[in-house]
Amino acid sequence: MRTLFLLFFLLVVQYGFGTTIDSTENSYQIKQKVSNSTYEYIPAELDYDLVADRLSCIQGEIPLNFNTRVYAFINYFAVKDRAYTKMMLTRKSIYFPLFEKYLKKYGLPDELKYLSIIESGLNPTAISRARAVGLWQFMSFTGRQYGLHQDWYLDERMDPEKSTEAACKFLKQLYGMFGDWELAIAAYNTGPGNVRKAIRRSGYKRKFWEIYPHLYRETRSYLPQFVAIIYVLKYAEEHNLYNEELQYAIASDTLQLNSYVHFETLANQLAICKDDITSLNPALKKGVLPDSKKKQTLRIPLEAMEILKTNRVAILDSAGKVGKKQLDYLARNSIGSTYGRDKVVHKVRRGDVLGKIARRYGVRVSDLKKWNNLRGNTIRIGQRLSVWKRQGYTPVAPVKKNEHPIVLTGKQTYTVQPGDTLWDISRKFEGVSIKKIKLLNKLENNKIKPGQKLIVGT
Repeated sequence: MRTLFLLFFLLVVQYGFGTTIDSTENSYQIKQKVSNSTYEYIPAELDYDLVADRLSCIQGEIPLNFNTRVYAFINYFAVKDRAYTKMMLTRKSIYFPLFEKYLKKYGLPDELKYLSIIESGLNPTAISRARAVGLWQFMSFTGRQYGLHQDWYLDERMDPEKSTEAACKFLKQLYGMFGDWELAIAAYNTGPGNVRKAIRRSGYKRKFWEIYPHLYRETRSYLPQFVAIIYVLKYAEEHNLYNEELQYAIASDTLQLNSYVHFETLANQLAICKDDITSLNPALKKGVLPDSKKKQTLRIPLEAMEILKTNRVAILDSAGKVGKKQLDYLARNSIGSTYGRDKVVHKVRRGDVLGKIARRYGVRVSDLKKWNNLRGNTIRIGQRLSVWKRQGYTPVAPVKKNEHPIVLTGKQTYTVQPGDTLWDISRKFEGVSIKKIKLLNKLENNKIKPGQKLIVGT
């Protein structure tokens, strides 16, 4: 009786007071309150040998090795966090058909479709603390490597189709590097360099569980979670986990456009919910399709296509005006925006500082810091900085050491460039001081802005 009381106490601590227990011949079971009149039976503890046997029956191309670490995660998904597992059961019908299509296209194991559950919980707009984004959690650099465009309006890491294809390419490349799916999956989480480092530290062993102690803690948990979620979703019914409210992808058709479209206005014109357009186009972050030189795909609920066909020109014209100027201004001027810009790489030379580099490319210091994840102003010789200059802008040639300041003859003005300070401007002209510039222009302080015209000579 004391043992039963202790077990009850532990279960209350773990599961709350909406929980009771039943004693059966083989084991205790948790009887968890789901609503006022409904209870759900779940095992208090999974049978280790039974789980091992079941897992052996679903072995595929990727090894599903079983041990206490995997068992702990199976117990977590099947017992402790059933709400999360149920949510994955409802969402999988939206994305698994898409994953299966691309995995088949690239000749990859079907089991890899479960990887997105561990990455993002099947949420196309998921953003991690490390700024990884989308169903497959691509970092910005890796996403661009695999053709996923990112700017102020658009982040293709959130596009289910494009990000899934990119993930397949990446996984195929990783398998080519290691020739082992467990190591390839670990590398997807931590990067191939960290897996190679763990291989070296292990004495050049070539299996995941052999190099396990030498991997980062997160990666040590990554593969066991992957195996566990495969088991739990395959044997959901055996654990009393059911698809209570299946979700399906919205039936849709596509438009190919290169003109601006405001989602809310379009939805009102088509008498549909704006959220439906938003969910079909998760990569478009601002609720609009921006102007573009090339055709872009906009997904529309199938039910609305007939209405659109009957009056396409008028509907798109109405949706092509609202908020356009304001958003375009923000897109081009927000700190760190890359919209409408071309990328160049600047290699830091002796004497370079952020202000000097910013002036050369016509950008702001704050932009440089945002593009390169710089917290301070420190840069080092040889460092490569990403710079997104405006299209058509010609970088200013670096000032030579023996270059002399301009000699003024008569009245002359100077147009302030991005990154300019009064001190920089005073050095460009002979006999001009900060005090003189402020006096000539009736400036009360040292604040100036790009485009401002200053008198520098009389």
